[in-house]
Amino acid sequence: MEKKSRRQFLKSLAYVPGVAIAAGALSGGVPTPALGNTAAFVPSYLRLHRNGELKARGEKLWEKMRSCTLCPRMCKVNRLRGQRGDCRANATLEISSAFPHFGEEPELVGTRGSGAIFFTNCPLHCVFCINYEVSQLGHGREYTITELANMMLLLQRHGCHNINLVTPTHYVPHILLAIDIAAGRGLRLPMVYNTCSWKTLEVLQMLDGIVDIYLPDFKYADAEAANTFSPGAFCYPETAKAAILEMHRQVGTARPHPTTNLVTRGVMIRHLVMPNNVARTDLIMQWIAANLPLDTYVNIMSQYTPMFRAREFPLIARRITRLEYQNAVNAARRAGLTNIKLQMR
Repeated sequence: MEKKSRRQFLKSLAYVPGVAIAAGALSGGVPTPALGNTAAFVPSYLRLHRNGELKARGEKLWEKMRSCTLCPRMCKVNRLRGQRGDCRANATLEISSAFPHFGEEPELVGTRGSGAIFFTNCPLHCVFCINYEVSQLGHGREYTITELANMMLLLQRHGCHNINLVTPTHYVPHILLAIDIAAGRGLRLPMVYNTCSWKTLEVLQMLDGIVDIYLPDFKYADAEAANTFSPGAFCYPETAKAAILEMHRQVGTARPHPTTNLVTRGVMIRHLVMPNNVARTDLIMQWIAANLPLDTYVNIMSQYTPMFRAREFPLIARRITRLEYQNAVNAARRAGLTNIKLQMR
């Protein structure tokens, strides 16, 4: 299959006013998952769709927006009446883009891309966010739950290896209801939950049996840094640790298929190395080694860029050095981790 650029894919969606995907875009039968030699894969959510549990969970989470507690900020805003929570979202689904993404981990991208859906807004408010136009400034447009389901199906039709839900926390009810619709129409791809790890255990437990792959970013081991660079997230380190343990309980350790090298189940941890070790990368690696299998997938990322408001904070107002990145890698190796992925800029 020829790789399409993001611009080409968006054109192929055939947008019309008020409709995400033209009605004819999904004609021609049930889409075929692009899983290569893993075609026997059965997504976790299929059983819950068939017994009605998937829709029931979505409806239960929907009610949580009446006094919203979907994220650890627990703002208790009534999003169902149009109020916007600390995440800046109300009950209307807002999405920035959807396309076959070739910039993710190779085990997700494969040859046909990861079917990324970027949700607008975010509860964590990182001052250095590289996608701040979407996460902080709210760039995106409104969609219905059915249109979200159609996006998933179209990404599958385009050959993507998975559905990659990027920054999904504040739209979990919408997502579950959309998966339920899409599963009934033939969706069979692994579901990737691409998250900052700023999650409540109650919501995470509602995802058990739905998510196939967790892709958590473990940002900080230092509470002061979390509070400074993600304002108000003082409890981030402990919240993230509990969340990642729950993710691992649900799906275990990610291991690629021996032939395709694709991951269809498991936890894949990311960590962005920051200047001056403000996030305490060394402590993060020690915690992972002490609490998860030593062959846990850990992607150590070097592409920190001082975007958005980062230059207001001297400690993070520059890119990292080669020495800082090497120190991070050495910390992971000293901790005993054996499945370290190096992502150099």
